[in-house]
Amino acid sequence: MKEKDIHSLIFRTFSQGKNVVVGPGDDCAAIDIGGGKLFLMAVDQIVSEVHYVSGSTSASEAAVKLINRNLSDIAAMGGDPAFALLTIATKYADSRWITGFLRSIQKEASKWKISICGGDVSSTAKDVTVCTLTIAGWVDKKRICLRKGAEAGDFLYATGSFGNSFNSGHHLKFVPRIEPAKFLAGKYTHCMIDVSDGLLSDAGRICESSKVSLVLNQSSIPLRKGANIRSALSEGEDYELIFAVNPSKSAELERKWPFKKIKLTRIGTFVPGRKGSIFGTGMNLISSAGRTGYEHFKS
Repeated sequence: MKEKDIHSLIFRTFSQGKNVVVGPGDDCAAIDIGGGKLFLMAVDQIVSEVHYVSGSTSASEAAVKLINRNLSDIAAMGGDPAFALLTIATKYADSRWITGFLRSIQKEASKWKISICGGDVSSTAKDVTVCTLTIAGWVDKKRICLRKGAEAGDFLYATGSFGNSFNSGHHLKFVPRIEPAKFLAGKYTHCMIDVSDGLLSDAGRICESSKVSLVLNQSSIPLRKGANIRSALSEGEDYELIFAVNPSKSAELERKWPFKKIKLTRIGTFVPGRKGSIFGTGMNLISSAGRTGYEHFKS
């Protein structure tokens, strides 16, 4: 089974209670607990030799990536992080590595006022380390951003740059876009996702959820140093935001964008048509042309 097949099976298998506003299939789950707020929950993991190379990645770098991957999911929903649970499973409980990992994750959590309030520790049978973080936070009901909600005619905007994330080390030192997302959520967009699996792949998720297609202006996509358009479209690990904006709000957004060190770029336009399709220059279909994003399972 491929990752998409597993996701589909999950969606069909798990039933949701009446208070679950958003279940599996978005960046976070959202639970209605009353009072005009939604409780957000997400979980992500880092696996040695998959998400980082153990021989050249410090405990501190691994810790920062783990918590920031989760913060990026909270950002995609327009939310504020608050709590987290941590698990560590490893074959060799090296005291120096574990200590460095825990201290670094606490340091990063303190920046965002997050309490690491529980978790679990286990051994593994193979020489692999797996660490997971379950993160929770809040978002106002009127401000929540989902993968659905893009309409034909809306523009697709992006923060930052794309491509060459792993080789450049960006995947270990990115800053989650919590504050830009809060600026955008509810005022300029209700449709947003963070790019972790690849620009084509994650833009396609917006298209599928919103039942629209996308014309992508490939020449406008900002490239990270050392990147080319292929790596920008398919490699992932960028942890930037892409989001739909109504044309009536486009000029105001660009004029009032307060984050001078973070690029804001219009990279496409949503159009009617077969949901999930992405077209490039000349309306050539690019969403099915070769590799469109990271795939955990090759068969």
